[in-house]
Amino acid sequence: MRNKKRFTLTLVVLTIALLCCVVIASTFGTIHVPALDILKMSLNKTALFHFEPTWTETHETIIFTIRLPRVLAGALVGAALSTTGVLFQGLLRNPMADPYIIGTSAGAALGATIAMILPITITFFSFGLVPIFAFFGALVTVLIVYNVARVGSRTPVISMLLAGFAISSLLAATMTLLMSINERLQLQLQQVFKFLMGSISNVTWEKLAIVFPLVIVGVLIAQLFARHLNALSLGEEGAGHLGINTEKEKLIFLGLGSLLTATAVSISGLVGFVGLITPHAMRLVIGPDNRLLLPASALGGAIFLIIADLAARTILSPSELPVGALTAIIGAPFFIYLLRRSKKEYTF
Repeated sequence: MRNKKRFTLTLVVLTIALLCCVVIASTFGTIHVPALDILKMSLNKTALFHFEPTWTETHETIIFTIRLPRVLAGALVGAALSTTGVLFQGLLRNPMADPYIIGTSAGAALGATIAMILPITITFFSFGLVPIFAFFGALVTVLIVYNVARVGSRTPVISMLLAGFAISSLLAATMTLLMSINERLQLQLQQVFKFLMGSISNVTWEKLAIVFPLVIVGVLIAQLFARHLNALSLGEEGAGHLGINTEKEKLIFLGLGSLLTATAVSISGLVGFVGLITPHAMRLVIGPDNRLLLPASALGGAIFLIIADLAARTILSPSELPVGALTAIIGAPFFIYLLRRSKKEYTF
């Protein structure tokens, strides 16, 4: 009962914190828009309220065309990466696992690099070639890793990790080679760098309309399999004794995590550390039970990335810093602080 109350309180606090972060992050920028005005604008959009405007049309355009889509995209990316972090850490039984450990990032990076080489411009539901190729590059790479690691009808965890490392190295080398020999790519090094370091500056409502359901459904499906993820923490043999089909569960968790990661990559590029730091931090707060950890990590990851992106676009305003670099700079000290303050042994 006490744990249930603690869990409920944690989720309520995280939800309120997330809503506050969305509003506060939307107020900051070259032009400051008061938080109260943002709330009134948003409520007016529901057609249930009719507040008298105390803001200009320019302010409303800035909020609903630029800032709010970006903030919401940050929340979705953070939730997706954090959920994947929990899934992969439970699946691989490795507290250092993150969404990119089995080659997802290398596949996405190579896919984006190939898209930049192609002399054509195509858009699909507001997505250009770079995010589309990155999405499929991430998924195809994980599929290759899974099949390479298979031994008969089984896929040992160690084999998956080794295959991921080897294929990631091969794809990274291929990307470096392409950057060295392709003149068209050399002219777009800034765009390559922006993708590799992560950025959520070019998000539209059309993109969010596609990404939102994928992330939300992915997070909810992960929650449905939380008990099975707990069972896998006992090891494959122990999970088998509990009636879990370990090979089937591996495929489900691997596919779900890869889809969430690829979806996040399609709108943010490569943003590291979120899927590593947030699950660790949440475990220190609510414990290792994945039934509680998954929703808490999704909310925590959303908050973390909103704050990181806010810092990225305001510290050197009007210039922007790569949000991927800031996730590491913010995340590492925060994790150390939580670990030191807990005054107890870390459990996984």
